[in-house]
Amino acid sequence: MGRTNRQYRLAKRPVGLPAPSDWDYVEQPVAEPGEGQLLIEVIYLSLDPAMRGWMNEGRSYIPPVEIGAVMRAGGVGRVIASRNPQYVVGDYVSGALGVQEYHLSDGRGLTKVDPEQAPLPVYLGVLGMPGMTAYFGLLDIGRPERGQTVVVSGAAGAVGSVVGQIAKINGCRVIGIAGGERKCRLVVEELGFDACIDYKSEDVRKALHEAAPDGVDVYFDNVGGDILDAVLTRLARGARIVICGAISQYNATDQVKGPANYLSLLVNRASMTGMVVFDYAGRYPEATTELAGWLSTGKLRSLEDVVDGGVQAFPDTLLRLFNGDNTGKLVLQVGTA
Repeated sequence: MGRTNRQYRLAKRPVGLPAPSDWDYVEQPVAEPGEGQLLIEVIYLSLDPAMRGWMNEGRSYIPPVEIGAVMRAGGVGRVIASRNPQYVVGDYVSGALGVQEYHLSDGRGLTKVDPEQAPLPVYLGVLGMPGMTAYFGLLDIGRPERGQTVVVSGAAGAVGSVVGQIAKINGCRVIGIAGGERKCRLVVEELGFDACIDYKSEDVRKALHEAAPDGVDVYFDNVGGDILDAVLTRLARGARIVICGAISQYNATDQVKGPANYLSLLVNRASMTGMVVFDYAGRYPEATTELAGWLSTGKLRSLEDVVDGGVQAFPDTLLRLFNGDNTGKLVLQVGTA
């Protein structure tokens, strides 16, 4: 075919923020598909905070990316050659395509997507892993009831922005926590949150007391650290905390900071539960149907931050997640849509 596959491989385990020296940029010929295989041209890559954890050695909910392996990443692409009877040239698919321009697959783990029903980046956001995480994390673990107060950190991010909107659809009062006036204004004015606390300029504990005087019934935590500790002081009786992520701790070089105010769980008969979206894989169609329905009726808004930089822009674009520069789902465009 004469094609060249440009890709990023993990060169070493990062300490703190990923540095340029943690990556190997590789160019290699693209292989033709063998029997049962298909070749995918990657168009969009999903950049997620979880990727930082995948780079670390040690026990986790998913094996780490091996040194020398193509960096793991979800993506959406177009089938350009196929010897797999389930896929034909021109099909669009999503799956773990990796940080590269082409992906050779046997078809396992792929899902067909329809660009006529939704723009391709949406399949990496609301109709992808962030949407599944928000849906099951909030509704299955958070179990919000109409009229209750739901607080979500990382409110302008890929997961948090969807969590807040689903909570509103279910009749809850929603308070977001985000960094900066611009993000807070967005989640209130454009996504329909009832209030937003700017952790960069406000005392979160004091602001929560004012915004949720009767306490917090559900807290969806994407950041951990000091914000989790602040929310723990404002729990209502029977509160549910969903531990989805801890982006404030992912690049820590010292010991990870745990919650100091955990006794509030005892006093308030509350619970704190970890959530991994892959546990719900068998129910993804259920969530996709409902999320797509909300999108089509305008009850739910999809928010993508697409960077058109090619695969070479991956290392710098990834850092936007940890610098707080992105709004909504961060997507890197690596091919032509």
